[in-house]
Amino acid sequence: MPLNTIRIYTDGSCHTQLKCGAWAAIIYLNNDEHIIKGIAKNTTHNRMELQAIINAVEYLCLHRISFDNIEVFSDSQYAVNLANRKQRILENNYLTKKGSVLQNSDLLKVLFNLFDTMPLKLIKVAAHQPANINCNHNRRVDLMVRALMRETILNT
Repeated sequence: MPLNTIRIYTDGSCHTQLKCGAWAAIIYLNNDEHIIKGIAKNTTHNRMELQAIINAVEYLCLHRISFDNIEVFSDSQYAVNLANRKQRILENNYLTKKGSVLQNSDLLKVLFNLFDTMPLKLIKVAAHQPANINCNHNRRVDLMVRALMRETILNT
């Protein structure tokens, strides 16, 4: 039986000088909370934001979780606006106006495939809000990413 709407909160970050990054997602399935997270080397903020979204949605598929809709909450304007930019990116064959390959085109292809095959909606939330705002899940996932980043930097 489908779970109706699944809510996912994602975040990603990168240390720009060290080019190491982290991503995390909190997935709410009924009353259960599932946390996934990871790190990457030679990366960017935008790649980590996209990786968090992709990995969270792929988690649902991997675990064969039924749903009617997926709502992904992100503080990344870049990621959330991709749904609106998808058609233009496809028409330009993942190329910039100057003819070079668009950054993150590998992840964009995966995300656009998810848009086409899943009832996926990206929702923009304000970043870094105080923890006292009504059960601020975005803040929690942000703190997870910050902790992963600190751990990654210490081990670099």
